Amino acid sequence: MFRKRSKDLSLSPTIILVISEIISFFLLFCTVILVCSVASHAATPSIPIYDYQIVHSYPHDTKAFTEGFFYRNGYFYESTGLNGRSSIRKVDIESGKTLQQIELGKRYFGEGISDWKDKIVGLTWKNGLGFVWNIRNLRQVRSFNYDGEGWGLTHNDQYLIMSDGTPILRFLDPESLTPVRTITVTAHGEELPELNELEWVDGEIFANVWQTNKIVRIDPETGKVTGVIDLNGILAESGPLPSPIDVLNGIAWDKEHHRLFVTGKLWPKVFEITLTQRVGGHK
Repeated sequence: MFRKRSKDLSLSPTIILVISEIISFFLLFCTVILVCSVASHAATPSIPIYDYQIVHSYPHDTKAFTEGFFYRNGYFYESTGLNGRSSIRKVDIESGKTLQQIELGKRYFGEGISDWKDKIVGLTWKNGLGFVWNIRNLRQVRSFNYDGEGWGLTHNDQYLIMSDGTPILRFLDPESLTPVRTITVTAHGEELPELNELEWVDGEIFANVWQTNKIVRIDPETGKVTGVIDLNGILAESGPLPSPIDVLNGIAWDKEHHRLFVTGKLWPKVFEITLTQRVGGHK
């Protein structure tokens, strides 16, 4: 009687060697990936988070759709947005009353402003057109053109610094108002767009991130975010809120007395705050 032969399931030494080599290569590949990942994270330092304490609060016009904001010689200067409601204002800090004001006209949506010597320089959103006013009487001196949108504006000792809704900040010659150089703002190596109102604070650029309660601190040489200021909950300190209310957007710095002010669109208050680094808080 013939019996059917069972299939031989043993593997040859050659096949075993090939499988062993494949496994070894796979383990080596996984190790390399892990080491590269760890090295990458080690090379990208975490970004510290800053909390705030309110020092004082001041009245703010709840009809002011704040787009630009700065402090100079004991006053706030503010630009407001929305077509038909855009203006440039000089504001008394203690009372919140507007002392001087000019209207931009219905065709313009006002955006960021900054002082430069005896002038105020301001942007509009989508017109590609900016204006220069005399800071004493708010009379228009000139206009200028730029590519793209206008969002935020500030200055250091050499340049005006402009945001346009992208991750790119432009450094403008303050006389010709043309770009001299640009930086790209990044956080953990990723580009950060929608940078809105800007302020130069002790060698750093502070920028509101649109639609958030966050302000980022930016290295003006590298564009890297060096800190995140978390202002969640600050509006709760102002009591009952008017309706409507809009986003955080307004940073002013009193260089002489080291005072930092923040506000927002249609907010009832301007807050003077101090910052403290959150213990164990990093992004």
